[in-house]
Amino acid sequence: MVGSGLVIVDKPAGLTSHQVVSRVRRLAGTRKVGHAGTLDPMATGVLVVGVNRATRLLGHLMLTEKRYDATVRLGVATSTDDAEGEVTAVAATDEVTEAAVRAALAAQVGEIDQVPSTVSAIKVDGQRAYARVRAGEQVELASRRVTVHDLQVGAIRRSRVAAGALVEPGASVETHLDVDISVRCSSGTYIRAIARDVGAALGVGGHLTALRRTAVGPYDLTTAHTLDELGEEFVLLPIADAARAAFPSLDLDEAQAADVRVGRRLPISLDELTAVFAPDGEFLALYRPGPAPVRPEAVFTS
Repeated sequence: MVGSGLVIVDKPAGLTSHQVVSRVRRLAGTRKVGHAGTLDPMATGVLVVGVNRATRLLGHLMLTEKRYDATVRLGVATSTDDAEGEVTAVAATDEVTEAAVRAALAAQVGEIDQVPSTVSAIKVDGQRAYARVRAGEQVELASRRVTVHDLQVGAIRRSRVAAGALVEPGASVETHLDVDISVRCSSGTYIRAIARDVGAALGVGGHLTALRRTAVGPYDLTTAHTLDELGEEFVLLPIADAARAAFPSLDLDEAQAADVRVGRRLPISLDELTAVFAPDGEFLALYRPGPAPVRPEAVFTS
């Protein structure tokens, strides 16, 4: 069995996050595996997986910022706001200018009130929203405050809609626009909702055709491995390295480390949730911010 740490997986399309966890369990030889931040089956990219003691770290990780590359299709709306749903409407986009597209996307930057997709994993009365939708229920989710720190527009491509698609009355040209975007946003932001809302603002509908998460907190694709690569060589980021990457760190002396091992307060003040380490580099605990003395948030000694 491997030690405790994080596995940064480059998730393939077609697998759920739970299926990735199942694969990692087999590769690691332990049941103690979990993930931070779900990716939809159609999405690819960074999925942070915790192994053994590091599963307790997942809930504390400062994974508030995420990065994505995505493609938005304007002119086609779907039931799920992505390519896996049924087409609900198609509208011609020949009158939609590149300037209008850029302006609509720019309006998504900053603190915004966003209504999550109805097929999200948000719980409604104890049940996932997507489960209620698949059971035929009408689900209405409340908006939530999220932050889009940056949204860069890449290529904009105009294409014809496939023959036979539903076109709104009066539409003369059956076209859609594909727009590549890169987004840096807070946790809880739905890129599918950005596609939906931009399409609505332009009056033509929109959905997501591709989504790749390029970073979660300090972990990005440069440190990620595919499941096939992990099958050949299981790469585990040790829990101490994972904690140093994600949190401010503090190295203690032997007396302080002994206090931490039994959960005592430390006679120091901290500005942020901080990872503390023994003189030999062992990751001991996370300590809460505040004036002296500070309390432990979670102790990770074995």
